[in-house]
Amino acid sequence: MEVNNLIAATYAPMHIDGSLNVNIIKSYSEFLIKNKVEGVFMNGSTGDFVSLTTEERKQITLAWSKTKSSNLYLIDHVGDPSLKVAKDLAAHASNKVDAIAVLAPFYFKLNSVQKLVEYCKEVAASAPNLPFYYYHIPLLSGANLNMLEFLKLASNQIPNLKGIKFTNNNLIDYLQCKNFQGGKYNILFGFDEIFISSLSLGATGWVGSTYNHIAPIYYKIKELFEFGKIAEASELQSKAIRFVQILDEKGGFNGVGKGFMKTLGIDCGPSRFPHSTPTKKVYEEIKYELDQLGILDYLSK
Repeated sequence: MEVNNLIAATYAPMHIDGSLNVNIIKSYSEFLIKNKVEGVFMNGSTGDFVSLTTEERKQITLAWSKTKSSNLYLIDHVGDPSLKVAKDLAAHASNKVDAIAVLAPFYFKLNSVQKLVEYCKEVAASAPNLPFYYYHIPLLSGANLNMLEFLKLASNQIPNLKGIKFTNNNLIDYLQCKNFQGGKYNILFGFDEIFISSLSLGATGWVGSTYNHIAPIYYKIKELFEFGKIAEASELQSKAIRFVQILDEKGGFNGVGKGFMKTLGIDCGPSRFPHSTPTKKVYEEIKYELDQLGILDYLSK
């Protein structure tokens, strides 16, 4: 199965004391399905994986696995600076989700595509029954490597390689990856702010954090684009960008975006350090600004 359309990079729900609140994940999954989100990318950057223990990441994987259905494709990010930990997480996920993903080690950074392939090969082999995605996010991982070169090497060495979560604005590299071997690999676009740009390149699958909050606006952008209404689509894309900016201005998008889920009916709780969760008053200010922007009707419900 190949997942398409919107995939939400999901938050790690927490109680007010900062401990995990996996009980809300069932409601979270129902919320996403209701908003036509077709997949989940768990334990990723949006999910604060670097602020979680290995055991907590496993708990999140297990909780999402209990919601597994044909309506929601589950991708578990298992990357870690420790190859041993990444392999352990991959093995743990092997009978629980639909696919796994891994980003490059981000402290001792990789300096070659060959090393990246070696790392991915070992992790992928720990869950050989699952499709494997490489999570390309050079801004955070520091692995600013050419993905076409990665595919050329990895395609011969990783039997379960399915594609790339491409979170970078290098559209040339993205398009070359998408066209590699006749479009054999699923290259998921991961840069919400230029969603509209990906449409002209033939993108069919997207992973992003704002698909939690404003999924309807992206489906509307896609619809307008397909009908040739480019100016209207661009206007909505600008509103989606402004949505990110408004939340970011209130204390940083990651933490503020997580807390904003409560206004949509899914209380994901507070964020862990270094992200911050604003007060109720701040969220009221955000909602006022979004109303002025004319975006309230596009919020996920």
